Amino acid sequence: MRKLVLITMVLAAFAGCSSRKQPPKDPLDFVPPHDLSGADYGKNFRMADFDGKIRQLSDFTGRDVVLFFGYTHCPDVCPTTFTDLAQARKMMGQDASKVQVIFVTIDPDRDTDAILKKYVPSFDPSFIGLRGNAAETKKIADEFHAVYRKVQIEDDMRNYAMDHTAGSFVFDPQGHLRLYMKYGEKPAEMKKDLESLLKASSQ
Repeated sequence: MRKLVLITMVLAAFAGCSSRKQPPKDPLDFVPPHDLSGADYGKNFRMADFDGKIRQLSDFTGRDVVLFFGYTHCPDVCPTTFTDLAQARKMMGQDASKVQVIFVTIDPDRDTDAILKKYVPSFDPSFIGLRGNAAETKKIADEFHAVYRKVQIEDDMRNYAMDHTAGSFVFDPQGHLRLYMKYGEKPAEMKKDLESLLKASSQ
């Protein structure tokens, strides 16, 4: 009887793990947990910015780093995220200087350096845009388990949209991946998250 109970418990445990880890039919449906502390991915990034300067995580030690993927033709997610992050920084007062927002374009064919340089800082002068070739873009996206794909509009090969992971990945001042901010998080919530990482790093 005891053996039967143990077998039942083991099967139940595996069933629970299976249901949690089973990948969604569409990878874009996957939303990481809010707390990413201890995640075995998102260790680093390295890519040129819109001025051609190579940027990597260690360049921003001492600051919260918010990294998100998108493209300048994005009609909603990207401009909303930019606007909300800019507002959150304003709400932080002097601590705003301790937050670095970094945007990685998933559409390097259309998002030239000149376009990124005009678009990204228009939301906040401190924001940085990164751009690589197709292989470099895939490499950095894979590092964060971020997903993107081209969606053709009608039959015009030049007219397309990009589906992509909508949230933002947040590092603490020591360079550890800590949070995933879901798309739609309010500026006040972003401010609270960012300040909590700054406070924890100072203790």
